Parts: sequence; C-alpha cells; structure tokens
Amino acid sequence: MIPLLSELSPIQSKYLAFIERLKALAFSGDTNPDYANRVVLSTDNSIYQVLPQGVIYPKNTQDLQLIATLSNEPEFHDIVLSPRGGGTGTNGQSLSDGLIVDVSKYMNRILEINVAEGWARVEAGVVKDQLNKAVKSHGLFFAPELSTSNRATIGGMINTDASGQGSVTYGKTRDHVLELTTVLLDGSLLTSGPIDEATLESIQSGSDYSAHAHRIVDSIQKSKQQEIKDTFPDLNRCLTGYDLAHIRTDKGMFNINSVLCGSEGTLGFIAEAKVNLLVIPTYAALVNIRYNSFEASLRHARELLAAKPTSIETVDSKVLGLAKNDIIWDSVSMFFPDKANEDIQGINLVEYTGNNEQEVADKIKVLTDNLDILTKQGNSSALGYTIAMGHSDVNKLWAMRKKSVGLLGNAKGEKRPIPFVEDTAVPPENLADYIMEFRAVLDSYGVQYGMFGHVDAGVLHVRPALDLKDESQEPMIREITDKVVSLTQKYNGLLWGEHGKGVRSEYSPSFFGNLYPSIQQVKGAFDPRNQLNPGKIATPFELGADLLKIDQVPLRGQFDRQIPIQNRDQFKEGMYCNGNGACYNFDPNDAMCPSWKGTRDRRHSPKGRSSLMREWLRGMSSKGVDTTQASKDAKESNFLITFIPRLKNTIAKRRGTYDFSHEVHDSMMGCLACKSCVGQCPIKVDVPEFRANFLELYYSRYLRPVKDYLVGSLEFMMPIMAIAPQPYNWIISRRWINQLSSKYFGLVDSPALSKLNLKKEMSRRGIRLATPLAIEALSPKDRKRAVIVIQDAFTSYFETELVLDTMEMLTRLGFQAYLAPYLPNGKPLHVHGFMKAFQKTARKNLDMLQSLSFYGLPFVGIDPSMTLTYRSEYMKTFSDSRQVPQVQLMQEWLATKTEHLSKQPLSLDGSVYHLLTHCTEKTNAISSIKDWQSVYKTLGLELIIENVGCCGMAGTYGHESANKETSKKIYDLSWKEKVNNPELAGKLLATGYSCRSQAKRLDDASIPHPAQVLLQHLRIASSS
Repeated sequence: MIPLLSELSPIQSKYLAFIERLKALAFSGDTNPDYANRVVLSTDNSIYQVLPQGVIYPKNTQDLQLIATLSNEPEFHDIVLSPRGGGTGTNGQSLSDGLIVDVSKYMNRILEINVAEGWARVEAGVVKDQLNKAVKSHGLFFAPELSTSNRATIGGMINTDASGQGSVTYGKTRDHVLELTTVLLDGSLLTSGPIDEATLESIQSGSDYSAHAHRIVDSIQKSKQQEIKDTFPDLNRCLTGYDLAHIRTDKGMFNINSVLCGSEGTLGFIAEAKVNLLVIPTYAALVNIRYNSFEASLRHARELLAAKPTSIETVDSKVLGLAKNDIIWDSVSMFFPDKANEDIQGINLVEYTGNNEQEVADKIKVLTDNLDILTKQGNSSALGYTIAMGHSDVNKLWAMRKKSVGLLGNAKGEKRPIPFVEDTAVPPENLADYIMEFRAVLDSYGVQYGMFGHVDAGVLHVRPALDLKDESQEPMIREITDKVVSLTQKYNGLLWGEHGKGVRSEYSPSFFGNLYPSIQQVKGAFDPRNQLNPGKIATPFELGADLLKIDQVPLRGQFDRQIPIQNRDQFKEGMYCNGNGACYNFDPNDAMCPSWKGTRDRRHSPKGRSSLMREWLRGMSSKGVDTTQASKDAKESNFLITFIPRLKNTIAKRRGTYDFSHEVHDSMMGCLACKSCVGQCPIKVDVPEFRANFLELYYSRYLRPVKDYLVGSLEFMMPIMAIAPQPYNWIISRRWINQLSSKYFGLVDSPALSKLNLKKEMSRRGIRLATPLAIEALSPKDRKRAVIVIQDAFTSYFETELVLDTMEMLTRLGFQAYLAPYLPNGKPLHVHGFMKAFQKTARKNLDMLQSLSFYGLPFVGIDPSMTLTYRSEYMKTFSDSRQVPQVQLMQEWLATKTEHLSKQPLSLDGSVYHLLTHCTEKTNAISSIKDWQSVYKTLGLELIIENVGCCGMAGTYGHESANKETSKKIYDLSWKEKVNNPELAGKLLATGYSCRSQAKRLDDASIPHPAQVLLQHLRIASSS
C-alpha cells in the first residue's frame, strides 16, 4: 500500500491573503492555490522548474485591473506577479515563485475583425492559429510565423516579440502590433500606439504610472540617441523588449509599444491587442534541396538569398532522422526520396509565394535552372531537389519543420537535446563560420546536438543533448553558454534571436553595455517595486536587485534525479515530457488533446499529467517507495485482507484528509485514454499507460468506485446478457433507472445490447468459426483468400449487425472469412488500472490467437481502438516474454488486396461518402486512413476524409456521470457540426464504435461503418 503524500510545499500566508482579498473584490476568474495547478505551471518548454505560490485565471480586463490595484496596496508590495500565455517559452519567461496570471483560459476572444482596413482586435489569450482560422475566409492572415502557432497566444507573442520562419519578409510580432491595451501596476489602463508630440505631452502631464513611463522613455530616447544607435544591432532579429531604437517611427511619432513588445510581462499585463492582417499569398511553393553536409547547406544559403525567396529554412540530419520515425513523415516522405549512395546531412527549404502559380513557377525556375547548371558542371554542393507546389503540400512540409523542436526531445537515451543556447542570431553572411565555431565548442564537450532554423535571418536553433538528471553534466550549462555568448559577440550577433531572454537575462548588461542603467530606469518607471516577473531583462535601478542567473534557478533535472531509476522506468511514458506544449493545440478539428479542449484546464492535458506524475513519483520516492515493488504487492494483495485499511483511508478522504495522490487521481480520471498523445506528441508521452500504472497503485490505498468494477467486467458479462438482451435493454431504457445508475454507480446513458444473437445468426447465415480444425480443412487455394476477423465486445454485442455485415462483405468480395471465437480483449481493464486482471485476460486471449496464428492466416479487427490494443498495450506488456500476433485494421488488410478487389465483377456507382475517423486510429495508425480511400476507389466509390477532432465518448468515458458534460462539450467542438450538416446527410461513415454511439446518443444519428456501406453497394451490384 502506498503512503499518504501530505507534506508538500505550502503556499505562503501572504499569497493566501492576497488571493482571499482578491476574491472578496468580486474577482470573476479562477484562483487556484492548489498544489496540482502550481505543479503543472512550474514548467514551460525550458530546462527550469519553479514552483509558483498559486495560479490566477482572470476572465477579463477588469480582473487584471483588480489584481494590479490590489498589488499596489502597501501590505502586498512584495507580491510577485508573472503573466503567462501559452507557456511555450524556452527560457523560463513565465516561470515564477510568485503568482502566475494565466490569461489563456478565459481571455481568448476575438473581439473585432475589420476586413476593409485589414486588422483584428483580440484578447491576449487568443492563439495565433485561432486568429488565422477566423480571418482565413477573408483572405487574410496574422503574419509572424511560429513553430508553436497552434498553442502560442498573441499575448505571449507580443511579450517575447516572437518571430520565426519568413521573418525576413514579414518581420517580427511588433511590426504587426497597431495598438495595445495594457494594465499597469497601479491598475490604470494604457492604450498605446503611435502618437504625435501633442498627445505625448498631454499624457506626460499626468500623475499616474503611464505618465511617468512616457516621460522616462521619451527622455532616454532623446538624450541617448547615439548610444542607442551603437548598442542596438542592425539585424532582422534586433534586441527584443525595451527596444529604445524604435521608439520613434519613420514618421517621427512616439510609440511606447516598442518598449512593451518583448518585455516578457515585466512592465504590465497585456490585455488586448489590435494587430495588422496581411493578404494571404494566393500561391506558394517550396524547393527542397538536399546536401551531403550541413555546412554546405549553410554556405549555400547566401547564394539562395540572391534568388529572392520568401524564406529559407534549414534542417540537419538529426532532425530529419527523427522525423522519419514520427507520424509526420507519412505526409512528407515523397519530397525526400531514398536514393542509393546519398547521405543527406542537411536540407534547405526554400519558399516562394506569389499571386498566381505562373508567377511562383517563374521565380522557382530562376533557382532550379541555376542548380541544374551547377550540377552539370560538377560545382553544386547540393545532392538534388524536389518541388512542392501549392499550399496543401507546402503546409505539410512546414508542419514537419514546426515539429523539429519536439522531435529533438524524442531522441533516444537519457541525454536529450535541450534549449539553453538555442536561438542566437548573427548577420546571415556570418552564419556559416559562426556555426562551424559553435559546433567546435559543442564537439569539445563531446555532446551530440540537433540544428535547424532560419538561415535567411541568421538564426539557427541549436540544442545540445545533456542529461540534467546527472549532476556532473549540470556545469556544462554555464560553461557552454559563456562560450556561446563570447562567440556571438565576436560575430556581431545576439544571444536572444527570437525566444526571449527569461532566465538568460543575466547577460543583458553585457549586451546593453552602458545603456543598461537606462533600461533599468524604464523597468523602474513601470514597476518600481520589482513585482512583475522580477529578475528578467532588467531590475529597477533604484532597488539594486539582481537578475536571475542560469545556474541559480532550479532545473527540472534536479527534481527528476530525486526519483530512483526503477521508478522512472516504470513511468517512463511521462518522464520525458519536455514541455513543448503540442497537447495544447487549440484546433477543435485536431484529435490532440480532447480533455484539454473540453476543459481548458492544464491539469487535464498530457503535459499537465506528466508534470503531476513526475512530482508524485518524487513524493513517493522521498517516502522510500519502490513503485515497481508496490505494483507487484498490489497484484498479489488479497481483496478482503486489504479491504478494511482501504475503507478507513477512503473514509478519511471523504472527511477531507489531504493526499496529493487525490489531485493526481482527479487529473488522471479526466483522461479519455484515446491515445492521441501517443501518436501526436513529438515525445510520445503515453498518458493511458502511466495512468493505468498509477491507478493500480492509487487503489491499493483507496477503495475503487463501483463503476470501475462494472466497466472492468463488461467484456465478461456481455456474452451472458446477450443470451436474453430484452430485460437489460428494458431496464436501461427507464429514465429513473438511468438517474439511479448515475447517482449510485456513476454510469449514465448505457447503450442497449443488440437484439440479434451472434451465435444464432452465425449458424443461420453460415458464418464459420475460426478453429484449427476448420482452417486445416481449407484447400491451398482457399487458404490464400482466407482471413480471420477478431471479435471485440463492443461490436459483437452492441453492434452485432456490423459484425454480420462485415463477414458478408468479405464473403461477397471473394474472401474466405472466418470469425475468431470471442474472448475478452482486456482494454477496459487496462484503462481503469486493473493491471493484474488485464494481464491474465490478455494472456488467455493471446493463447487463443497464437493457436490460430500457426496457420499463417491474417487477423483483422473491426473496431480501431480495440484492434490497436494488440500493437500498443499488448506489445508493452508482453513483447519481452512472448510473441504478439499481428492484428491489422480492416482497411490495412483490404488495402493489400487491391489487385484481388479490382478483379471482382463489380460496377459500383461512384457514390461519394465522408469518413469520420476514430482518434486512436488517425493518430496511431495514420496511414490506415488513406487505406479506406484506396479500397473505396478500387471498388468504384469515393471517400472524403472529414477533418474532425474527438467525439468525446472514448470507450466508456462518456458514459461515466462525472464526464458527461465534458464529453458533450468535446462532441460539440467538431462532431456536432458535421453530423448535423444537411449536405452530409446519408453520406457520413464512422470507423469507431464509440463515435457511432456518441452520435446516436447526442444527435440520434445512425452512422454506418465503412464496411456496411460497401456491403450495401455490393448487394446492389450483385442484384443488377
């Protein structure tokens, strides 16, 4: 039995007092001093980990003003406040040991779009891709490009003055900020943009923080013009934040936004922004050039710039190799052909955009003609090139490039590429020489690294691979950084090219030089008591406070090394999360991550759950717990003997006894176990796996709810209930029964059993059971056409008609179809952490499958989630001890039989259908989605894949009372619109049982499986 975890880092009394006062002031947002929220927001995408005192989620600008006004009261002058957006920073910008003010949860509304004038007004929590999706139909876009654009907030972009691919053409975030609404620390509201002298003088005549700040900034700009010119480099990626070089516009107007953009929350709370929108280029293309050395790709960039592309991005072989093992490769592999004797060490992605295809083609021809000539002369450093024409293909390649950061985090082993010197910027003409010296520095330490970036802007992202759990490697952070700083200055560059300063602010004085005291004056004007994100960029001159130092802020590795290796290994699926935040994807049509999308609660995300799991393991380890032994003990424990102690602990829980395990449990129970994280997270975080291991241990201390036993026994009870389904169906159809079930059992809206009895229908319809005797009787010819369909509980007993239709479809297609005997798969047991029962069930099922696999016939499954269990949960459990037979998805197998299918005497009518795919299927077996299209096309039908997220059901998740509302919210995000679209009526198909069940429950829509529609057409074809 695991111990109680109650001795944790308590919140300081002054912060509790601040939160209570805030609530008393009619604050409308959320205040969260709980440990789980604090832990989840203690990390970002950096190497650091800082535990805040609490987390505040304001709902509007008035809430931000309440926070600021309260902090201005004498008793709260030492309260630290740190704004936070998407939390994707790589330098600890939003980490704080004070209060985190997270605007992303509620302040994410697009307030106004002015198409005629080309601008939008948004709240700070709006995500970049969210804005671009809203304005795309108007032919507009918000230009600064980021690899994290699907979760980076506009407020966060402004606070780091973010930029990325295409910045040479489109500039940085500040170049597109027209107006800002900022809450200053005295509670006043500053609306800022370019102003004339009269307006400036009027503002300066006031007595509030805004007036003082305008006076200070104006004075510095006027009195330090030469120093400013000498200090701020003439680079595309000039110094971000406190940018005194651009206080005056080209027309001489005063614009304090140049100070605010890039200030990292150290000057005020950005509440709203009016941003410029550009016209989307009508056409785009990429020339993808391959090189035999990374240096060659860098040196060629200068020549490529002469061809005037929109942007040039470089990726090294390390990143490219990791991409090949990721879900993303399936969409881009055709652009990187495998050729004999070609060792690709670097690639350049050269982008061209224009108003029509011919314009772009003409631009590309200038480049490719030159490449072809050099190749013929033998003077080319390039191995070859491919061309991606059109936005569709170009976006696929940019998606791969965007994923580079996360892919590096998925390198094998304990040493993983990490960010601490990753966004230096030098003049592009110096980049190749600079990088060669940079590599020499890293090589001198014997570290591996990955590189990618924006060669046209002189920015390359470099991530050395270190294991900070190893204390001996920690000093390299300081040593390498110091050498890189010197090297960057040697080449007239900057340490901070685009990802902000954050903890690396200690180098600000050396880069700002004699101008640094003036920068401190600016900080003091906005934040005289150093309350806003202190220690970053600058400290008030008058206080003499220190900047943060890179080796004096707690590292995540320092916490992780407190967890013994056996505990880390058992929960390795969550240990390697690097905080890249891919799970915070805003897009409702993306499968990742439904519980985050449905709640907007960071605890209910893969990153949040990984953070909580790491902290929980650290707590258990501090108590001397070996979790592997605890799991073994849990499996061997006697239910009756442990019942009384678990009952006592459960009663104590209900009486309010604190245990951090409860907060972790709450987070885990919000997971749908859809496994989208496994397929889409670049680090391959697997929440369902470590969740199952956690639940096994949690319930060794506490009693399980009744619903867990009901769900866990479902696969075993259904064959019995299916003998006479009428009584069960009558019971669950009563409203009062449903209410009682919800209240006492925690289950709601239970689905009805099929009225058809599978065994009887098999006998009536001549469907053959797969037995060794039956298979041995097959002739060699028939055996080549034979296939065994593996049953699952959900389709066999809730959708018996589907199983029967599938068998008939296969038979009509000329196959010898056999149905395997039914045995429980064990998936529901695994989901709820019944690990002992799962292993026992899976072993028995494997015994049956292996007895049939002897004959070499293919196995296929109908339901994606249950079928993919064999290549996921089964493989993780048994791969070291026994062979797990291959069980293919139906379409995967059919797609290999296109030659056979094309010979069938069929003439289908070319009907068009639209497919809604299961989350697990489209994220963990992505190529299989195209397989359905291939099969349909071969048989004379057209299948269009609809872009939707999760349906919100996920097995039994949606049937659990506690999850019903979230389940519905998730469904409403993307499925509801498709299911109720009159243009799609009668044309929708769905592969997942859960998905069809959810559509039936919430919209009373009956959506068939792709196999059933094929059968309909086969019947028509055979009768005509």
